[in-house]
Amino acid sequence: MSAPAPSPLAVVDAEPLPRQEEVLTEAALAFVAELHRRFTPRRDELLARRAERRAEIARTSTLDFLPETAAIRADDSWKVAPAPAALNDRRVEITGPTDRKMTINALNSGARVWLADFEDASAPTWENVVLGQLNLIDAYTRSIDFTDPRSGKSYALKPAEELATVVMRPRGWHLEERHLTFEGRPVPGALVDFGLYFFHNAQRLIDLGKGPYFYLPKTESHLEARLWNEIFVFAQDYVGIPQGTVRATVLIETITAAYEMEEILYELRDHAAGLNAGRWDYLFSIVKNFRDGGAKFVLPDRNAVTMTAPFMRAYTELLVRTCHKRGAHAIGGMAAFIPSRKDAEVNKVAFEKVKADKDREAGDGFDGSWVAHPDLVPIAMASFDAVLGEKPNQKDRLREDVSVAAGDLIAIDSLDAKPTYDGLRNAVQVGIRYIEAWLRGLGAVAIFNLMEDAATAEISRSQIWQWINAGVVFENGEAATPELARKVAAEELAAIRAEIGEDAFTAGKWQQAHDLLLHVSLDADYADFLTLPAYEQLVG
Repeated sequence: MSAPAPSPLAVVDAEPLPRQEEVLTEAALAFVAELHRRFTPRRDELLARRAERRAEIARTSTLDFLPETAAIRADDSWKVAPAPAALNDRRVEITGPTDRKMTINALNSGARVWLADFEDASAPTWENVVLGQLNLIDAYTRSIDFTDPRSGKSYALKPAEELATVVMRPRGWHLEERHLTFEGRPVPGALVDFGLYFFHNAQRLIDLGKGPYFYLPKTESHLEARLWNEIFVFAQDYVGIPQGTVRATVLIETITAAYEMEEILYELRDHAAGLNAGRWDYLFSIVKNFRDGGAKFVLPDRNAVTMTAPFMRAYTELLVRTCHKRGAHAIGGMAAFIPSRKDAEVNKVAFEKVKADKDREAGDGFDGSWVAHPDLVPIAMASFDAVLGEKPNQKDRLREDVSVAAGDLIAIDSLDAKPTYDGLRNAVQVGIRYIEAWLRGLGAVAIFNLMEDAATAEISRSQIWQWINAGVVFENGEAATPELARKVAAEELAAIRAEIGEDAFTAGKWQQAHDLLLHVSLDADYADFLTLPAYEQLVG
């Protein structure tokens, strides 16, 4: 007797979208269903393992390199697969969500790579999830254009040889996609994003001389990287493309992953393209994991934690050394500045800071770096051109001078800075403004001339939580308390109301954002991810 056919994926609680049938084809949904059936059980086990590891850190207040994988680190013979031609030169990468205008602008930006983001720069409304996939399909078939309804300005793609190579970022393992269910259970958002993109575009990208390339977010261990590798192997066989066609760059944006960089590359070695150093999620992860570790783990204001802080230098230099030892690209952090159309002096100061940051990264051995705005592409490009010249990368710089001990990565108290009252106010300001936009379906938001994404909100609420629970006293003598946070939040909400006017305030989601920020900042039970309770409130 033959086995019954698996239940199909069901699309639930979703209004029909234009052209959704081009994305949600029967064959594509069958592929996602098979990914879910095969791999979600292991994903669930790995999420449980995260909680166990966090409990162990709470007991010990320390981390170390893994003794059980010492042989992998000691074996100098293995390397990751050579980079494909389309990913060999990554000196500037632009990031952003996959709305239609951004898709065209990012591809046209002059950057070598576009991180097409379904994760932190995208609020996962069903419209963003499905139409983002459609926009990428249209880009690859060169059937994409856009006319801004307000300005009347039209946007179209440049010639193919001038376009950035796409590296797509799916959601992290922790998020579900409530609009797609299998036997009544939501499918992990990561499998939805990866599955739809891979199924529709893998062969199309090969035909264009590129391939299905991915950024893997919020990885916490080499075992999570192993799961992704198993998914890649299965997916390539499923659609009939050669093994090793998929390439993945892993964001080292959790403190636990920083201790497993070599092992992560090893698990993905046939599909690995490199590692990336991402600041805000990394700091958020430090707070999350060491939140009950006492005063020595208390971070100062987020803007005081630059990449030159000793524990951040340890992290980035170890990343470069690890990548180059194994033949992988090392990609640096984000320049988040958004140029002002009105204030040339603000731009001048910011551009100088961006240049200094990118000069440092290129000098340290990174092979490329991120920017959030097309105007920053030439600045970052100049920094890397000055070091690379005609070379596509500097993987030959092995950085054998770098030596990082386990304690160096968590030496938070090596930074000579303290939390300030203005830092608390900024965390509240940015947190409310970002969450309000996210609840309206916007994941990448310009706030105070910086492009902010979900990692911004995570570090904002984490710092408020940490400072209150650590009993921080600010320089003005005020203690960080729930009452002070509520007072500052009320003042900021009133200031926003006065700034934008009563009609705009009422039409927005300001009170809801204020309440959610305070909930995740003041609740004794620290939420693993702000986006989990926020997703319950996201309409669409």
